[in-house]
Amino acid sequence: MNNKNTSPNVLPLRARHLEGGTPVLEDWGINSEYGVLRDVLLGPIETFGLMDNARFSSVVRDSERLGLTWNKQDAVRQYREMVEIYESAGVNVHTLPGDEALSYAIYARDSSFMTPFGAVICQLANPRRRGEYSAALRFYLSQDIPIYDLVSAGNFEGGDFNLIAPGCVLIGYTGLRCEEVSARQIGGWMEKEGWEVKYAAIDEFYVHIDIMVCMLAENCAAVCLDSVSDDVLSWLKSKKIEIVPVSFKDTMALGCNVMSLGNDRILSTAASVDLNQKLKALGFEVHAPDMSMITMCGGGVHCMAQPLKRDRV
Repeated sequence: MNNKNTSPNVLPLRARHLEGGTPVLEDWGINSEYGVLRDVLLGPIETFGLMDNARFSSVVRDSERLGLTWNKQDAVRQYREMVEIYESAGVNVHTLPGDEALSYAIYARDSSFMTPFGAVICQLANPRRRGEYSAALRFYLSQDIPIYDLVSAGNFEGGDFNLIAPGCVLIGYTGLRCEEVSARQIGGWMEKEGWEVKYAAIDEFYVHIDIMVCMLAENCAAVCLDSVSDDVLSWLKSKKIEIVPVSFKDTMALGCNVMSLGNDRILSTAASVDLNQKLKALGFEVHAPDMSMITMCGGGVHCMAQPLKRDRV
């Protein structure tokens, strides 16, 4: 009996060719974190709210220790200002479907990540966030964006899949939010596609690798020198990447977690004063809205955004 669904409107949930050679998408996909951004996926602001996430985020623990007060109206205002910046930069903004049970789905980088071959659906560590995969999956299927594959080996979140250059990825893992077994599952897929993969074992205190390493432009990255291992730093330098240093204090306030819009344009935050000044001195155009109501809950502007389409570089 043949159960294969031949409808052209139904996408398989594994576009990945098991032995490599998966076709590159024409209408979607990214091969860098700094090509001109054309389409971005954000989480919904309407369902955003506080939840118990302290076990899974040192940023949240610090916010609680400092007694910071969260305000939904301010969060909505800040989110909308960020959306206006994307739209003014010519970016098409897409939003994950809302679900009242998924109050942290605003951090769209966690539930999936994009490759040149399609989207990967992740598996989140926090039990109360695991349902975010469903919103991500529904979105990609609704847009006819192929699913490259689904993480099945263990916990993995998109902030630990860090494109450094076309065909070159830095994959982090802490053992909590992302596990080594799942990092190596994904790395194995990429290696079969002919990619170079660098693994970074980091302490769970640092949450994800994109908190301390963030690409700004070709051969230029914001890096926290106080938290990145010598091994990873040497590897980045071997790629001829110019390092723009970010202090440990700013890094843990998500000041390194910025988003490249392409063409030397950066979406940062008002709180990242030192990095913003350095970027302007290097000739970058910097957009720095107040995002304090978002960052205090554990994620920055990079954590909030899943690039769906960038110009190939």
